[in-house]
Amino acid sequence: MAAEDLPSEFDVVILGTGLTESVVAAAFSRVGQRVLHVDRRSYYAANWASFTFNGLLTWIQQHHEEEFQPEDAQDWSSLVEEGEELIQLSNSDSASISNVQVFCFTSEEDEEEEAPNTTEEETGGAEEDAVKETSETESAGSKEEETNGTPEEPADAEEEDQASHTEGEEPEGNKPAAQSQSEPTKKKISYAQLVKEGRRFNIDLVSKLMFSRGSLVDLLIKSNVSRYAEFKNITRILTYRHGRVEQVPCSRADVFASRQLSVVEKRKLMRFLTSCVEETEEQQAYNGRPYLEFLRDQQLGDNLQHFLLHSIAMVTEDTPTEEGLASTRHFLRCLGRYGNTPFLFPVYGLGEIPQCFCRMCAVFGGIYCLRHSVTCLLLDKDSNRCKAVIDSRGQRISCSHFVVEAGYVGLDPKRATPTRLLSRAVLITDGSILPSDSDQQVSMVTVPPIAAGCPAVKMVELCSSTMTCMPGTYLVHLTCQSVGSAYEDLSPVVTRMFRTPESHDLENCPSVLWCLYFNMADSSGVEVEGYDLPSNVYVCSGPDAALGHDHAIRQAESIFQKILPEEEFCPPAPNPEDIIYDGDNTSSSTGEEKNGAGEEEEDGEEETQEEVSEEKQGEVMEEQTFQTEE
Repeated sequence: MAAEDLPSEFDVVILGTGLTESVVAAAFSRVGQRVLHVDRRSYYAANWASFTFNGLLTWIQQHHEEEFQPEDAQDWSSLVEEGEELIQLSNSDSASISNVQVFCFTSEEDEEEEAPNTTEEETGGAEEDAVKETSETESAGSKEEETNGTPEEPADAEEEDQASHTEGEEPEGNKPAAQSQSEPTKKKISYAQLVKEGRRFNIDLVSKLMFSRGSLVDLLIKSNVSRYAEFKNITRILTYRHGRVEQVPCSRADVFASRQLSVVEKRKLMRFLTSCVEETEEQQAYNGRPYLEFLRDQQLGDNLQHFLLHSIAMVTEDTPTEEGLASTRHFLRCLGRYGNTPFLFPVYGLGEIPQCFCRMCAVFGGIYCLRHSVTCLLLDKDSNRCKAVIDSRGQRISCSHFVVEAGYVGLDPKRATPTRLLSRAVLITDGSILPSDSDQQVSMVTVPPIAAGCPAVKMVELCSSTMTCMPGTYLVHLTCQSVGSAYEDLSPVVTRMFRTPESHDLENCPSVLWCLYFNMADSSGVEVEGYDLPSNVYVCSGPDAALGHDHAIRQAESIFQKILPEEEFCPPAPNPEDIIYDGDNTSSSTGEEKNGAGEEEEDGEEETQEEVSEEKQGEVMEEQTFQTEE
């Protein structure tokens, strides 16, 4: 036990490895603070995590077990000193995930001939068996080493495999792309095959995209954390309208190449997009009035109104004009920086991004412990500040500040509004929702409310080149604000757009092989006053309903500035080749080198900072972005 004891004093202790917590950890470590970062889970990124298929099955099983296991609260009152008060934290965050439902629409074993979709199966027993067979060899730690330690090498190998797989294949009209499309009758992918190829999947718990000029991309460039990851462009933006999927013309090239718009509509759309770049008095006259009313008064037809409202601004019909125009301008600003759409997606899934910031924290001296937690806070009654924490092993650790994931602390029922929920669905399909000449399209799909009272749905379809699914399959994420359970909110959309046992007359649509529904807590709307906590305890909310990451980054910067208002938030980390070592101060240079990254000597600091300026790092990120593009 003595060998496993942690240092007894830190500047900042952080519980939870979600995106906000990980950015906070990197920011503090970068400016020299002593950081302890712990998580009770066996994997990084908390509710922002990515799993292999087998890892996701294990996560589902563990969630069901936690629902029925009461928390074992240990008594650490013997560690409380005079003038201190003990505040107990939750041992589990199982309440953040609810209504988990899993369905398998493909055969359990490989078949010699193609089998029709006739039955719907709850994958209870089958998945438990699969989990038992794979859990001994599956671990989040090994997954991180394989997919994060050297991402470029497996990416190249994977692409060679995909290239050999798709070489010589021809598209077959509107038939969905599949693993053996060139064969007369394609062999249906079985559940056993999904389990066998489970390590080819990286399935995100939360579905978001990165705006190319959004706060997350800006932070990745500024901090130089972008060197730890690779990115792909979202290649097209789609929308669901009149029972079919259509491509949205959003860039100048798309507008003029579109066959959906007449020449007059193309001119109107370009004129409108040009006019809304800057705010005018005409636009201000519509403040407080619906954005849809403004679009109608611009003499835009139904086609253009639909594209602008749902797929470019991505707002509802009741959204005020000023918000709709702000969203439209943000969309337009992000066009063209890295590709033909405003969005990027990290190779290997969104779970890579928190891990990149954790890696930066560790490089500058942060200490990490998974399967480890903080169970209690020790409050100094006189100052109303947290002076120490007690970890799950009973060790008392002094700290100046404590940052915690929202799932571990309770809300004050008198001052807090109820936590909202997100509805999530994850589908593995055998083809693209809109087949094209390329089977490596990465698509953002907007689905307006299909009926009164239904939520608008954001859908992201990922192909195998993103390293999130096996060749021959697509990974589809659906997200909306919860009205009911995830199944109630999203299954009507799934059955309209994909072929399932409940679908009718959808022969040309891709088939759902396996799907998962669950609700996730969205605590982003809870104010700081909603938590009855000491003044130096800071709560990080989990994923929110927005498509981008702005809320998480703003929250991380706010926490950092409250604690260290005089320090720069996530200053650039030097590239190893840019570090200038002073021969007269070898001991200092050696110490920094052991830490994984050295601080520049004063004589060469200005030159080094110029070399790693934002412009240069933007070029580095742009090069990485297109590194895996075909």
